[in-house]
Amino acid sequence: MEKIIAFLRELQKNNNTEWFHAHKSEYEKVKEQFNQFALQLIAGVAEFDKSIVGLELKDCTYRINRDIRFSADKSPYKTHFGVFIAPGGKKSGHAGYYFHLSVGGDGYPDQNMLAVGHYCYDKKVVEIVREDIIDDGKKFDHYIKTASKDGFQLDYDNSLKKIAKEYVDFPYKDYLRLKAYCLDKPLDESFICDDSLLENVLKIFKHNQPFVAYLNQVIDYTKEDE
Repeated sequence: MEKIIAFLRELQKNNNTEWFHAHKSEYEKVKEQFNQFALQLIAGVAEFDKSIVGLELKDCTYRINRDIRFSADKSPYKTHFGVFIAPGGKKSGHAGYYFHLSVGGDGYPDQNMLAVGHYCYDKKVVEIVREDIIDDGKKFDHYIKTASKDGFQLDYDNSLKKIAKEYVDFPYKDYLRLKAYCLDKPLDESFICDDSLLENVLKIFKHNQPFVAYLNQVIDYTKEDE
């Protein structure tokens, strides 16, 4: 992964079409390296999560070109590679497993990271998950604590500031503030460049498959009414 990171750092310094076109052959080489890793990751996840069997590379990976139509940042290229493995593919709306390789900075999109879940949910999904937490908070708490042992954390930045008064003393009240259920884990470069990267990532994803399966069960339930 060192060559991919090195290319992305150079791209970050020279994020323009002239430089990119002059280094197109380098891009194609690192893209192919990442794609080969992504294919192995997809196959590995399919071993323990049968809901993603049959996914192809194009279903899970992204173009390097940025959509700059509505962005103040007019840099034409992303400085990261990502693969999101979810039932039906990256645009399905399902929860899944995400591997993100970037320049090694702080915060998204610069940090290298893993994620499980999804960052955007239908209102019905959020309502059902909240009801489940109220009915049996231990179950959801178990998912989060299991993930925390692997270094995952919840993001409360875009959560509700307040909850209903009747839940002020509820032991799992903070979970009721969430509007998205996505756990992320920052990765340092030693993790990324380890020879056992694929094995280590798959182990972590497998450990958190029950959380992903639960979210997709809720998502599929809401889709039945559509």
